[in-house]
This record gives sequence, structure tokens and C-alpha cells, in this order.
Amino acid sequence: MISEPSASRNRLVLAVYTAAIFVSALLLFSVQPLFTKMVLPRLGGSPAVWSVAMVFFQSLLLGGYAYAHFLMQARNRTIPVAVHLALLAVAMLTMPLSIASGWGDPPNSGYALWLLGLFAVSIGLPFFALAANNPLLQAWFVRTGHPNGPDPYFLYASSNVGSFLALLSYPVLLEPMFTLRMQNLIWTGGYALLIVLIATCGVLLLRSPVRAAELNLAPDDSDVPAPSWILRARWIFLAAVPSGLLIAVTAHISTDVAAAPLLWVLPLSLYLLTWVLVFQSRPLLPHKWMLLAQPLAIAGIVVLLAFGGEQNLLLTLGGHQFCFFVIAMACHGELARTRPAAKYLTGFYVALSFGGMVGGLFAGLIAPFTFSWVAEYPILLALAALCRPTGGERLPRWSAWYWPFLAVLAVALIAPAWSTGKTFNWFEDHRVWVIGAVGVLAALLALALNANRWKIFATVVVALVLLRAYPSDDGRVETVRSFFGVHKIVVTPNGQYHVLMHGTTIHGAEKFKNDDGTPVTGQPEPITYYYRDGGIGQAITAIRERKGAPLRVAVIGLGSGTLACASEPGEDWKFFEIDQTMVDTARDPKYFTYIQVCEPNMQPVIGDARLTFAREPDGVYDLIIVDAYSSDAIPVHLATEEAMEIYKSKLAPQGAVVMHVSNRHLELSSVVVGIADANDLKSWVYSEDSGRDSEYIFSTSVVVSAREETDVGKLASSEQWALTEARDNQRVWTDDYSNVLGAVWRRLRKGEE
Repeated sequence: MISEPSASRNRLVLAVYTAAIFVSALLLFSVQPLFTKMVLPRLGGSPAVWSVAMVFFQSLLLGGYAYAHFLMQARNRTIPVAVHLALLAVAMLTMPLSIASGWGDPPNSGYALWLLGLFAVSIGLPFFALAANNPLLQAWFVRTGHPNGPDPYFLYASSNVGSFLALLSYPVLLEPMFTLRMQNLIWTGGYALLIVLIATCGVLLLRSPVRAAELNLAPDDSDVPAPSWILRARWIFLAAVPSGLLIAVTAHISTDVAAAPLLWVLPLSLYLLTWVLVFQSRPLLPHKWMLLAQPLAIAGIVVLLAFGGEQNLLLTLGGHQFCFFVIAMACHGELARTRPAAKYLTGFYVALSFGGMVGGLFAGLIAPFTFSWVAEYPILLALAALCRPTGGERLPRWSAWYWPFLAVLAVALIAPAWSTGKTFNWFEDHRVWVIGAVGVLAALLALALNANRWKIFATVVVALVLLRAYPSDDGRVETVRSFFGVHKIVVTPNGQYHVLMHGTTIHGAEKFKNDDGTPVTGQPEPITYYYRDGGIGQAITAIRERKGAPLRVAVIGLGSGTLACASEPGEDWKFFEIDQTMVDTARDPKYFTYIQVCEPNMQPVIGDARLTFAREPDGVYDLIIVDAYSSDAIPVHLATEEAMEIYKSKLAPQGAVVMHVSNRHLELSSVVVGIADANDLKSWVYSEDSGRDSEYIFSTSVVVSAREETDVGKLASSEQWALTEARDNQRVWTDDYSNVLGAVWRRLRKGEE
């Protein structure tokens, strides 16, 4: 006779298991931004670091789920408990977390594979152990005899609440309040607490009155047939699409703001929130509502991609993420609706994690090496339409005519892209309305006619093809893609300017034709942010005049090579660039001629400047120019107290550091002033509107830092340059501490003034 568990014991079991799963998820998802931030300086702060990290995390999540599934095949309950506790204990020996020795400098190529290896060697074991906890503890819970055992999926919601809070608290609380070292120690303490909780879960399982052969299943569960392979494939697809979209939308928004945990965790937090909501016993947002909203969300992203929105931070961040949330809710809601009986729980989670890995591999590894532009975002957006369930169409007689109608519409809209003249110009002028109308048509199909998902998919594809056929850039566009992002070379109408863009930010431009159409001859004139009477140009001139002799200059960041033409005969200019494709683009005379004309023998140093520039001899440079932008972001590790210490050590006795901090979304001038002050340097800030943006001459914000006023020459007495003190109430950025959220907030406040 088997005694029934007491009510008090049931409460204890529920509390301990919920706490263990919650803490495990908290640790699992807080380690992601924590460790990735440690790795960022190795690869120039590239947003791709997070994309590859996500692939690693999703792959190891699959490994953990498969391990849990295999472990629970054992008939003896003691074996899973003993094996998993041993794994947790061994993983504890690798803490506190750190980058494994021997992985200091990345190679010159194959960054993604190198990065995966670094993650595997450094945190693979503890992450693997954490990844297995969610399905493993749920399977244990089923076997404890608890009344809620037959449907343990509510614990998955608890897990994702922990994950959601971990990610949301990182940029808001942990990053602004604690150094990386302190975050690491807190995380290690949490891991030790988790081992105690899981050991308690194991004891409760082993003392359970339910025999191993008598699983705590609902009466009708024991004879439920195994899920079909078609259903399993559907689960994988439903998990893969939002997983890939997560990486795609993260890359889209972080490219234009900053490669920082703040912008990584926002989409991932929403992604996890969808899991929390769909696996509730009574979902706060009913699944049918999400299915109705999903086509509107798809249309919303189509419109956002057509419209741009790069000038509006809230539109860029909020619009894409809200639509992503709705799409993920619809996909994950389908998974929750079709979930199997508890008997097949671990297999279900293996399918989910496998789908997550497939989506991550596509968006994080395959797409960057396959496409020369960010094609994964629209591709996954179109596939999201196929995540809708099947259903009877309304007005079937009329819907049969939709395919020929769509074919005619597609030809009528796309054909002008291969022509010139008034028709093409009309489409160019009305592209947002045309593309938006096709996206809205897809939504109306879904809502009004409950159309077949393939029709919705095909309509969305037409809208996305129109995005490529009629690009927002005014002129001919070529794209170059690398691990560090997508660069566009835009040739303006009539070939007057060649413009280098990364994301939505101009890196440089060159004028090839005069206003009358004749070719520009002679040495190219530096424009965009580098014109001679702008902040950077003034700084170069002032230091040159102060020295009265040829300069020795180091430039971190190459761009289109514009600054090559700021040099004068007899001077020694050395460039440091992390992205070889950037060097190849700047050298190609069909794109830009700055290097060919002004520095034909240039040999840029390839690699992250924190590593390569640190190897330069001390005390030799009269001027160091830091211009290492990735779209509208600056790699955080190049704007820290330790980075400035390196720059200072390389300066000649009267040298100066010039940092270009123009940014639409981050206020960085005070950051540079702070790190300079921490190194006993004085700083002058230049921030003035050029008033000539139409000529590719832009407003610039520049900070020059030096030991004494005399070192910056006439800048010290210029009204355009303000000697600026460090703010007492603003914490200095270090390799161990940065606060991107604060920089965003200061920029928003400045915009309101």
C-alpha cells in the first residue's frame, strides 16, 4: 500500500522545485550578457559577438535537454540525481568565470568558430549543467507524486520568469551598479545556492512514495500514443522561426545603437516573456488574439523596414521589438497548444531546443556568410506566416482567384525596378506606400478571409522583394558583409558622391564629380566628419602648428580612408582597423581613392585596436585619433579608463588624443572627459553644427585630451572648444564597468533641451 503525500509535503515539494527552477533560469540567462561582455573587447565590440554567443547558448541548451532526456530513461531514480549533482559539482570547480588561458588574441579570420571555441572552453561545462535543469527538474517533479505532476508545464513558465528577470535586471541594475568582477562573484554564489536547492529536490524525489514504474500521470496519459514525426517537425519549425528572428532583430537594432548588453537583453527578455505567457494555465493574452495580431505585426515590420526609422530611437527599438513579441507569441502559442502529455515532456523540450538551435545557426552563422546583406530578417519574417495553423478559408470561390491576382500584382510592381524613367521614379517616390500596402494586404488576407498561410507567405514575400527592388538609399547600392557587419557603398545619382554606410550611419564619402558633371581632379578633399575646418580637422591643424614639424599620427578606424588625405608630406600616419573587408573597400579605387592618391603604401594593422595598439612603442605619437565606429555605436572597450591609459602611454611628451564621439543615441563626450580625467588629462569638447549637411559635411562632436593646455595649441583659446571638467556624479567607465543606459538617457535629455 502506497501512502498519499501529505498536503504540507506537497507545499514543500512545490516551493523547492519552483525555487530551484527559478534560480537556475536566473543564473542561466544572467551569465549570457555577463560573459559576452567579457569577450567583447577581443572582437572590437561587434554585435556579431552576441549573435554567435546566442548560437552557442542555443546549441548547448539542446545538449542539456538531450542529456536530461537520456538521463530520465534510467529506471532507478537514484542514478539521475547522483549523476546530475556530480556534474554540477565538477562545473563548480571552474568558477569564478573567466576567459580560458590561451584564448587571448583572436585569429585573423574564422572569428565565429574561434568564438564558439572560446565559449565552449571557458563556460561550456557550467552552462551545460544549467541548461539541463529545466526539463530534468520537471521530470523529477512528475515523479514526486505532487497533485500537479500530470501537467508540469507551469514550471516552464516559472523558469522563464527567472530568465526574464535576469535579463531585464542586467542593464537596469547589475551593469550600472556592479563591476564585472562583482557580478561574477555574485553569480558564483548563486550557483552554489542552486546546488543546494537541486540536492534538496533530489532528496524529495528519492523519498517520494511513488515507485519509479508508477509515474504520476493523468489517467488518460499512460496510453497516449507518441507524437508523430510530422508534429515533431512542426514543433522544430515553430521554435526555429522566432529563435532566428530573435538574433536578426537584435542585430538590426544593436548595429545602429551600441554593441552592449542593454540592447541584447531587450529582445531576449521579450522572447522569454512569450514562453512565460503561453505556458500559463490561463494565458493573460489568449492565443487566438495573438493569431489575429500576428499578420498585423508582420505588416508592421514590413512598413518599418520600408520607412526606416533610424532617426527615431524609440521607433527603431520599440516598433521592431513589439512586432517581434507578437510574432513570437503566436509561434510559441502554437507550441503550447500542441504540447504532448507529460510522458513525452523531455522529448518535447529536445524538439524545442533543436528548433531554437536551427534558427540560431541560420541567423547567427549561415546567413552572415551566405548573404551580402541582412537577408535573414525578411526571410524569417516571411516564414513566420507559415507558423499559422491551418483553417477553412472564407469565400473559397473568390480565394481561388488570389494566385493569378498576386502574380499579376507582383509583375506590375516589380517590373519597373528594371526600367528607368517616370514609372520607376514614381515607385521610388512612393515606395513606402506601395510596400506598406502590400504588407497590409497580407494582414487583411489573414484577418478577413482566414486565407491559406501559403497565400499570406507569398504576399509577404512580394512586399519584401519590393524592399530590395526599391531601396531607400538614393542611388546605386553595393553591399559588403563580414563578421563585423554589412557595409553599403552608395553611389548617388549621376555618380557625384560615393558614400560608405554601416547600418544607417555614414562612415565616409568622396566627391567624384563636380556640380556641372565634370570629374573631380587632384587630391580628394576630406568631407563628412573630416573636413578641414571641422572638429577633427581643427585638431590636426592645431597639433601640427604647435609642433612645427611633421607629425607622427595613429588612427584607430579606417572607414573609407578619408583621413589618409589629412596627412602632409613627410608625416608618418599609421592606421589600425579590425575589419579586413573595410580595408579592401577603402583601397578599391572604383569605390574610394583617398588611400590610392594620398597613402598608396599604407599598411593598416589588422586586429582589435586594444590588442594591436597596445603593442606599439611608448611615447612616440604626436596625435592619436580614435574613430572606431561600428554604425552609430562606439566599441565600449575603446572608451574606458584603461583604454585611455594605453593611449596616454603611446603619446609623445606633448601629444594629444582626439576621440570622435558624434552619435545620435549615446552621449559620449562626458564619458571621454571622465576617462581622460582619471588619467590626469585635460579635455576640450567641440560640438558644433556645420550647417552644410547637404554637401556631405556633417555636424561633429569631438573631444581632445592632453596633459597641458600648451599641448593642444590654439584649441585651448578657441571659443569653439570648451575646457570641460569631469562630472562628480558620473561614474568613470572602466573595463570592469560601463553604463550604456546612462549614455542613452543623457542623449535623450540633451535632445529635449
